[in-house]
Amino acid sequence: MSGCWAIFKREVQSTWLTPLAWILLTTFLLIQGGVFYSIVVHMSQVEGGVSGTGPIQAYFGQQSLLMALSLLLLCPALTMRSIAEERRSGSIEALLSAPVTSAAIVVGKYLGSLLTYCLMWLPTLLYFATLRETGTLHLATILSGYVGVFMVGAGYLGIGILMSTLAKSQFVALLLTSTFIFSLFILGIGEYIFDSAALRAVCGYVSLTSTLEETAQGIIDSRRLIFYFSLTIWALFVSGRVMDSWRAPA
Repeated sequence: MSGCWAIFKREVQSTWLTPLAWILLTTFLLIQGGVFYSIVVHMSQVEGGVSGTGPIQAYFGQQSLLMALSLLLLCPALTMRSIAEERRSGSIEALLSAPVTSAAIVVGKYLGSLLTYCLMWLPTLLYFATLRETGTLHLATILSGYVGVFMVGAGYLGIGILMSTLAKSQFVALLLTSTFIFSLFILGIGEYIFDSAALRAVCGYVSLTSTLEETAQGIIDSRRLIFYFSLTIWALFVSGRVMDSWRAPA
């Protein structure tokens, strides 16, 4: 994995030196801030609140559809340029000729995207500071909610890196990643549609909404962790093999 650290630093710097990251950050925080504010205002106006549900559970769970949509849109946007732009600009040849392995390139770019993803979520911690005086601040639930968005994001970013490796332009990479993870999202909805218990179990295993709902309630299922970890490893492995094929002599 020689050179991974250098690739990681290069990826982070190139991301934050372009307007894309700042546009995404601003848009993301405006949307999330609006969603959280609307949830808190709604619950404060409902007499007695919603049984079994607080603002934290509502924000991270199924009641906030924009939470799921933000994950479906943010991850493709963060990864679309990672390798596709290197191919478009021709700088991929310099990377491939450098003393760095394909695995190091893929992992370095993935970790750079993952760090950017985490940094974009970091300011949302301030939302929960507003709940300290209400007596509804549950640190364990907040932590579990962030674990949910982290593991889902980690898996989706892995898919984004793979699609960016397969594509020759940022736009195509964005479309491929969005299509793939949206397909997973639709498959997950099958747990509410299919009659077969086996099909419902499979769909529930990959369901984004069920994952977010569980972690919003403080439940971290090891099966979810295994699925998203496996998804990430598979995507990065295939990305590395694709890059290895570019090194092969004609």
